[in-house]
Amino acid sequence: MPGPRRRSVLVARLAGRPAGHAPGAVLEDLRSCILDGDVPPGSAIPVDAVAAAFGVSRIPVREALMTLIGEGLVDHRPNLGYRVAKLTAKEFAEIYLVREALETAALRVAVALARGEDDERAAAAHTALEAAVRAGDGRAYHRGSRGFHLALIRPCRMRRLLHMLGTAWNMTEPLQPMTHLGPADRELLHRDHAAMLAAFTARDADALIAACAGHHRRLQSYIARLPRDTGLFADPL
Repeated sequence: MPGPRRRSVLVARLAGRPAGHAPGAVLEDLRSCILDGDVPPGSAIPVDAVAAAFGVSRIPVREALMTLIGEGLVDHRPNLGYRVAKLTAKEFAEIYLVREALETAALRVAVALARGEDDERAAAAHTALEAAVRAGDGRAYHRGSRGFHLALIRPCRMRRLLHMLGTAWNMTEPLQPMTHLGPADRELLHRDHAAMLAAFTARDADALIAACAGHHRRLQSYIARLPRDTGLFADPL
């Protein structure tokens, strides 16, 4: 006889939420759970249980899942249902190349338009990142790294480019790649961040782009070393 069915990681994460969510709130909460990394790639998303957790019908849950499919965060297959999307290792590396191209374009504009308050926000983000490095907190470092990069590129004020970059970044979030690195690797990435911050505040576009390129080369080398036996990556196509 089959053993007892395991409770969905996502449903456990949703436990305790007040009932009667609006459709938009269902989408935001589901997206947040996936992006936080608490629901790893490949996790099942049982529609009935999720609807019960939110205190809503299946309709807003299915609508939210269709939106998340369009964002690349959820997969749906006949007879298997909905799951948090997986990427192959090759696809994962490709998205980092897309991120580098978009970030480079944004930085060239951002460094020219940045003001003193932008320097302060970038410095504060770097300080928070420093605290995560010193504490050895991989989850905080992962969140802080995104916050730091965003602080550097946000002054570009290119809304569509920032949206595209955010979408690409979100697709890699469920795997939480920075949490798989050791302290020495995170320290090296943090040195890259320091070089990027120095170039940004000096308004040295060439130095900033060079530091960003070096940072992404290091990221690609780390991505190549991410463990393939955890079940987080999809099988090669």
